[in-house]
Amino acid sequence: MDNFVPADVILEQFKNQKINYDRVLRQMIKKWEGAERRPKILIHSCCAPCSTYTLEFLTEFADVTIYFANSNIYPRTEYERRALVQQQFIIDFNNKTGNQVSFIEAPYEPAKFVQMVREKELEHEPEGGKRCEACFSMRLDLVAEQALALGYDYFGSALTISPHKNSQLINKIGIDIQKIYDVKYLPSDFKKNKGYLRSVEMCEEYNVYRQCYCGCVFSAKQQGVDFKAVNKSAREYLKTHEPPAQDELAPINFSIKTNE
Repeated sequence: MDNFVPADVILEQFKNQKINYDRVLRQMIKKWEGAERRPKILIHSCCAPCSTYTLEFLTEFADVTIYFANSNIYPRTEYERRALVQQQFIIDFNNKTGNQVSFIEAPYEPAKFVQMVREKELEHEPEGGKRCEACFSMRLDLVAEQALALGYDYFGSALTISPHKNSQLINKIGIDIQKIYDVKYLPSDFKKNKGYLRSVEMCEEYNVYRQCYCGCVFSAKQQGVDFKAVNKSAREYLKTHEPPAQDELAPINFSIKTNE
């Protein structure tokens, strides 16, 4: 029987005030512990740095799989580098901690991201504006769909660890999306309680590559990112780093939900 509490129950306490999503998550965790159950969580990650503290924190209480769904990343070589760095961090984290974090990579479909941005006329939106909101929504929708299909108890995102991302907005989108899919959203604000600072420390400990832009081609152009330099650096990395063998990553234990 599914007795994992949905976020909505706790969110009722925050009517007419700014929601502390870190507090909401910690109250949910107390309920998991009280029920002596570990939920299965599918967490969207945009990059290894965002997954560092997120995994360190969540794996104390839950079985976690990273879902790498980031068709917004440009160019392809940079996408491939970030995907590879993410996988390697998971392997190193599991080896060091004894955890069994799994990894799923969504198809890389940058044309769909660009089409979405242009159809909504968001090319010239500033960083943190409506283009980012549409991007959050696009990726959270993908992770919710995958979480439902594979039988996870919750879906969520490591994006809230970044001080440059609007955690209030990300959580609002996630809560709205859970109304569409029959799977619970995991609210979070992972940067709280020195979570972001811990992520920086962990990047140093694990020698994790930290990128200089979010990945979006439109935002990068606004920032004046040198794509030739990015492409060259990514190619050099890919030449010297082999993709991990399948048996190096933790197996994914799930049951596909059906309508039976």
